[in-house]
Amino acid sequence: MKIKDLITSAAGVFMPRNCSVCGKPLDLDEKFLCRHCLMNMPRTHYEEIPFNAFDQLMAGKVPVERCASYFFYHKSDPYASILHDTKYRNMPTLGRWLAERATREMLSSHFFDGIDAIVPVPLHYTKLASRGYNQSQYLAEGISRAIGIPVIKALKATQEHSTQTHKDAAERMLNTQGMYAASRRHCRGLDGKHLLIVDDVVTTGSTLLACATALKAAIPTAKLSLFTLAAAQLE
Repeated sequence: MKIKDLITSAAGVFMPRNCSVCGKPLDLDEKFLCRHCLMNMPRTHYEEIPFNAFDQLMAGKVPVERCASYFFYHKSDPYASILHDTKYRNMPTLGRWLAERATREMLSSHFFDGIDAIVPVPLHYTKLASRGYNQSQYLAEGISRAIGIPVIKALKATQEHSTQTHKDAAERMLNTQGMYAASRRHCRGLDGKHLLIVDDVVTTGSTLLACATALKAAIPTAKLSLFTLAAAQLE
C-alpha cells in the first residue's frame, strides 16, 4: 500500500469518508461519491439536446447561446445532498471536483467550445461573510481546471436577497430584480467575448436571468452561455 493510501486510511478512522449521496464509506480510490452513485447519477445530457428544457426556460428573455446542467435535482432525491453539502455544509470542494468531472465528460459535446471566460454567480458580501465561501466560485474553478479558461468576477451582488427556496416563479423573479450588476473593473476587455455564467442549480432561471441581463447591459457585444451543476426537472 502506498504511503498516501496509508495516510488516507488512517485519517478515515478519525474522520470517516462517506459518499455524499448514499452515506456509505468510500473506498480508498473513491472521492466524495461512491462508484455506484456516480454511475447512477441522473444526468440531464442537456449538452447533447438541441433547444433543451434549459434553453426553453431562457428563450425570449435574454439572448443566450446555449445552456446545460449536469444532473437533475429533486428535493426528495438523495442526490439533493450534493447541493446541500456544497452550499450549506462547508464542502465547496465537492462542487469543484464534480464540476471538473462534469466538464471533462461534456467535452465531446463541444458545449465549452469558444468560451473565453467563466463568470460565477456572485454572493452578496454579507452572505459571503456568513457562509465563508461562494459555491459558484468553486464550480467555476472546477470548470477552469478542466479546460484552462480563466474565471472572472465580472458580476457583483448589489443587494442581499432572501432565500429562494420556498418562493414560486413570480416571487423568485421579483426577488432577484436589480440584485446583480456588472463589475466595470472586471468587465474591461470582455467586449465580443463569449462568457459562461455558472451557478449551482437552475429552478425557475430567475437568478441566471438577472445575471445575464446585467452582463448584457454592461457588455452588449458579449455572447452568453449558462451552466449549472444541477437542474430542477424542467420538462
